[in-house]
Amino acid sequence: MGESLDSGVLLETLCRQARELIGAADALPRTVRVRAGEMSVEVEYAEAPAVRLGPAAPPAAAGKDEIAPTAAGGHVIRAPLVGTFYRAPEPGADPFVSIGDEVEAGQQIGILEAMKLMNPVDADRAGRVVDILVPDQTPVDFDAPLLVLAPADS
Repeated sequence: MGESLDSGVLLETLCRQARELIGAADALPRTVRVRAGEMSVEVEYAEAPAVRLGPAAPPAAAGKDEIAPTAAGGHVIRAPLVGTFYRAPEPGADPFVSIGDEVEAGQQIGILEAMKLMNPVDADRAGRVVDILVPDQTPVDFDAPLLVLAPADS
């Protein structure tokens, strides 16, 4: 029992160290690995970072301001977590949605890859896609605007 408690403490320590490493970096990591057995923390960054993190509040506010004119009269679907946004289920495949497509609530509109896990991004309401704000394979932050829906009948 003492061994599992030690593993739990090690895992907690490793997770905290990984958060500190990621928070201190200028870019989003490409890969993060955390191990408890024989302790290990690995954070791998792309050679040319695509996204700069900076302070948390100003970029989020700036991102919302930037899309305000586009989203006027529309509904913005936002990233539910940090990750890389993919518009298609696999390279070379047709995108989940394109501008002009009608979507239903719950319909998948993309994928967010986070720590090698593929997380579906679903529309939270029905509508017509009027703008796609993020190119394929783009790192995004939590709550980043992904696409804009207009009411289905407009």
